[in-house]
Amino acid sequence: MQHSVSRRGFIGAAGVAALGVAATSLTGCGKGVTETAAAADTSYDVRTQRPNKPSWLNDAPTVAESDITETLEYDVVVVGIGTGGVIATISAAENGAKVLGIDQKSKVGNVREDIGAIDSRLQLEGYADHPDCVIDKKEAIEDIVRYANGACNRDLINLWAEESGAMVDWVTDICERDGNFKMNWEAGVGDTSVAERAWATSHSPQKLTDDKNLSFGQDLVNYATEKGAEFRWDTSLIKCEQDATGRVTGVICRSDLDKHYLRVNAKNGVILCTGGYAANTEMLEVRQPWNQDIRINTPPGGGNSGDGIKAALWCGAHMDPVGTAVTFNRAAVKPGEFPGADVKGAWFWFGEQPFLKVNTKGKRFCNESGPYDYILHAASMQPHHMYVDIWDSNYFEDVKQIDEHGCCRLYPWDNGAPSNKDISTMPADLQKLQDKGYVQTADTMEELAEKLGLPVEQTVATWKQYNEYAAAGDDPDYNKEPYRLIALDQPPYYGCRTGSWFLATIDGVAVNTDLHPVDDEGDAIDGLYVVGNDAGGFFCFTYPSMFVGLACGRTMTFGKRAGMLAAKGLA
Repeated sequence: MQHSVSRRGFIGAAGVAALGVAATSLTGCGKGVTETAAAADTSYDVRTQRPNKPSWLNDAPTVAESDITETLEYDVVVVGIGTGGVIATISAAENGAKVLGIDQKSKVGNVREDIGAIDSRLQLEGYADHPDCVIDKKEAIEDIVRYANGACNRDLINLWAEESGAMVDWVTDICERDGNFKMNWEAGVGDTSVAERAWATSHSPQKLTDDKNLSFGQDLVNYATEKGAEFRWDTSLIKCEQDATGRVTGVICRSDLDKHYLRVNAKNGVILCTGGYAANTEMLEVRQPWNQDIRINTPPGGGNSGDGIKAALWCGAHMDPVGTAVTFNRAAVKPGEFPGADVKGAWFWFGEQPFLKVNTKGKRFCNESGPYDYILHAASMQPHHMYVDIWDSNYFEDVKQIDEHGCCRLYPWDNGAPSNKDISTMPADLQKLQDKGYVQTADTMEELAEKLGLPVEQTVATWKQYNEYAAAGDDPDYNKEPYRLIALDQPPYYGCRTGSWFLATIDGVAVNTDLHPVDDEGDAIDGLYVVGNDAGGFFCFTYPSMFVGLACGRTMTFGKRAGMLAAKGLA
């Protein structure tokens, strides 16, 4: 039967008020495509008392048959060649499908390089030397469920836990096939006696060649091509097509080069993995306005405008009830500026290091040593939804003692695996931020507070008290771990106004364990698979940042599964 679209569960209570605004022109259907949306449907569902159609979800575009000048035939079509799409393309090709990958970019985009998994070969081989890193699968699953407050599909989390190790082994064999990359397992969990216990889940490919044109993503695209996959770049998704039963049969796209429309029929299925909606301002304001308050826009920005999610919703899919994002406290604004969705800022990789953090009143407000997202949540309760980082010139040694885990780590991991960024790059990075007016330095705390636009007397008092706590090895206010409670007494002093680096949205349409989206009744939409940040059910409200690489690991694990299922016609 044809699936209906009641569009319940699209928004949380925080976004209901925003739906009364009439829609304006949208360009989310694809690069270069402008569709005039109808005004928001202001009728309400009697049961939920919510609008039936949010203003960002206009009706599916109509493309006249006479405008479709090209028709292609494939077994599997993958839309979005990023972290999930390139993996799905390889998997489908390896399993015998004639597969086409489509992307609106001119080449492969950013394929994430922190891949979270359990029970990979590298982990199992490394546990003998690093027994503290052994992962109890059941405990890990429970922790992810707790982080989502139970608002998740546990079957999806179980699936990641069971299949992610084999996925990493598979990706390892691919990227190491010609010696250009080496896969590393990042061994380290930190102090297990505190709440910030990390999970040693991450695997990262280390580039071994000087070829500047070869990225991890390009290497995967090259392998997909070796296996017979084809790609169409500079091509935007317009919508999916369905037959009379509701089964998805292919996609309508448009070339961004000459603007012609093309139909791509997919005998076995369409896989959507376009990367969420981080660049769709209207959708963000409705789905997660709280993250708009702490957000600082940092270059180069993303182009993920919700195309895949909207295409699935037009087919009858059901959306997660709560907007969710990956946010890191590694973005900066200048003195006198504050975070906000429209504010331009700069990357501030050093921002996660848990030195002294104060609000705009010059006061501490939390244990600076909490997980990435905890700090931002605490900051959202402060004036202007931001805080200020303060550290001193001894940061090389202090960072080593602090021993941060996750993608912000600045020293090699316990097993020698390199960190994403090295401490040796920090002086140059901080100097660039200083030259641009983001990072401030001074020989006295009084002068630093003045440069940062903080109340001098209160900031100095807070700093002195913090140093007293460090000397005593006890933080009676926020219970910071003694080994991270380090006195700041080595001038010059540094400071920076900090907010959220908004990495990605991670709520999406509900999917089952075969990666089919489901409708409001929980019934699968045949012929369609949804992977990565277009898919929901795994996270709720926030990202469990101490599961290093979990979002990427989920995306690649499910991309591999979707490609196999579509190619073999198993589901």
